[in-house]
Amino acid sequence: VVTAPNAIDELFELSGRATGDYVELLPVDPFYRLVWPDGVTLEYNADADAVSSAIARISPRDVAGYRKFLEFSEAVFRAGYLELGTVPFQSFWSMMRVAPQLIRLRSDRSVYSVVSDYMQDPHLRQAFSFQSLLIGGNPFHVSSIYALIHALERQWGVRFPRGGTGALVRAMVRLFQDLGGEVRLGCPVQEIRVRNGRATEVATADGRSVVVDAVASNADVVHTYAHLLAATDRGKAVAKSLTRKRFSNSLFVVYFGLKRQYPEIAHHTVLFGPRYRELLDDIFDRGVLPDDFSLYLHNPSRTDPSLAPPGQAGFYALAPVPNLGKAPIDWSVTGPRYRDRILDALEKHTLPGLRA
Repeated sequence: VVTAPNAIDELFELSGRATGDYVELLPVDPFYRLVWPDGVTLEYNADADAVSSAIARISPRDVAGYRKFLEFSEAVFRAGYLELGTVPFQSFWSMMRVAPQLIRLRSDRSVYSVVSDYMQDPHLRQAFSFQSLLIGGNPFHVSSIYALIHALERQWGVRFPRGGTGALVRAMVRLFQDLGGEVRLGCPVQEIRVRNGRATEVATADGRSVVVDAVASNADVVHTYAHLLAATDRGKAVAKSLTRKRFSNSLFVVYFGLKRQYPEIAHHTVLFGPRYRELLDDIFDRGVLPDDFSLYLHNPSRTDPSLAPPGQAGFYALAPVPNLGKAPIDWSVTGPRYRDRILDALEKHTLPGLRA
């Protein structure tokens, strides 16, 4: 789900290039189709009138509340994304300088709490709070600043790279190489070496040592400090501090190809389970794998037919699960069973004839 294509465009523009010369970002419409076990469905996109009409079919009394929530989301988007989105908060005091602004944005409250101020229907409260799960945040915990995602999606749309996400990766690799960068694959990093408080070398698994001016690590932040910087006092201290924090969820994903197409299935479908708050409590707080699940169903060949042979389709189904490092789940045993439960549920409710 590419929800900020402007950021990708900016990267290419700063490099003196155009995104379109490297990759095509296709529009996705609707952004999402949301489906509940009781048969209620909701589709939404950037058309506020169309979304209001869809909401009216579910809960007429919540249309006005949605319009007010949209105003709130756009206000948070302007302040929290356009103004503060590129501000580095590297100390307590840098955060305190913008505290009044954050308080006005009601950032001390959760996404779900603020959405509930505007809409009463439980389906709609789920529909406009689940987006924080896209960044691994529990909507009952994370700041209401993440309500800006709704406005962000309306501002630039939801896109999908022609050729799949891999095509976007390949485009960025090509841009990096065109600018003189060198990419080394199959070259695991073992250690970031530090001298006088600065990263000076990167040691790799094949015994090489690369002298560097600076290092950017996009590995998991706990892994970076606990393993790559394990030989440093700061690495040990930060790793210890990080492990005490609240962790995001992990994801269980089932990829499957089908010999037929399901043209009625949207590109992005969210299949809510029978529970919402309780399910997220199990995943985020209790660290247990629930018996029920909510699913995100991805049907990319709906937007880009080239991703599957003619007349066929490629899907994946994604379920939020407890954090891999925090929950004692043996996925070598649990994984195949969980996969089969997901496929069974999809065949029963969403993709008839799936197993065939």
